[in-house]
Amino acid sequence: MKVLVSDVCDFHNLLNAIFLVFSIILFIFLLPTLWLFNILRFYFKSMYPEELAGKVILITGASAGIGEHLAMEYAKEGACLALVARREKELEIVAQNAKAMGSPNVIAISADVSKLHDCNRFVDQTIKHFGKLDYLITNAAIVTFGFFEDQTCVPDDHASIMNVNFWGSVFTIHFALPHLQRNQGKIIAICSCGDWFGTPRVSVYNASKAALRSFLETLKMELGSKTEITIVTPGLVNTRLIDHEWVKKVYIFNFNHLTL
Repeated sequence: MKVLVSDVCDFHNLLNAIFLVFSIILFIFLLPTLWLFNILRFYFKSMYPEELAGKVILITGASAGIGEHLAMEYAKEGACLALVARREKELEIVAQNAKAMGSPNVIAISADVSKLHDCNRFVDQTIKHFGKLDYLITNAAIVTFGFFEDQTCVPDDHASIMNVNFWGSVFTIHFALPHLQRNQGKIIAICSCGDWFGTPRVSVYNASKAALRSFLETLKMELGSKTEITIVTPGLVNTRLIDHEWVKKVYIFNFNHLTL
């Protein structure tokens, strides 16, 4: 019996050694190849951008900031837009501006992405209005500033951040995915550099973005080439999200020069 146990241990040690060598070989040869492939793929895609005229694009958090700016850029390309946000009046203004910028068809849908039935509703309205969905851009997000130890309304503040930033994207993708797959559509998710770079006073916001990135990276592997997923990781952007005195004091550069 002792001989058998020893043989098994030797066999396991041999497997571990083989696996280590195999992993090193893969790391040395395969990883650079994948990087080169992705770089070339990005280069050729940028040389021949996709025709966006007539594409149906759904954008959450579209009443201001990054969402509003994206709406204007897609409108210039002639895309049809479904704009979603909670602030109805501001959303209507964005929709009107998008039409003026060249979008042939725009609908504004007041909704809260943290609510499951709202996500189902605005995806359903988009499909009923346009008949298809080409792009989904999950952009809606909220943030509160302050040290975690000083927070008093943990259930309210922190839960709402997770519900909007993480679950809002998950819910929306859940309902939109079948329609995107029928049309070889794409998902574009606005994450944050905070999901990998810890920043004081926004611990739960960073956690919500890290959770979203982990979900999307996993979803990428599950879906494969059926639905393309792009994760956008912007830095500090001059939007209402950072309209806080602490942020303005910490960053010494002029906020008027921040990217919009």
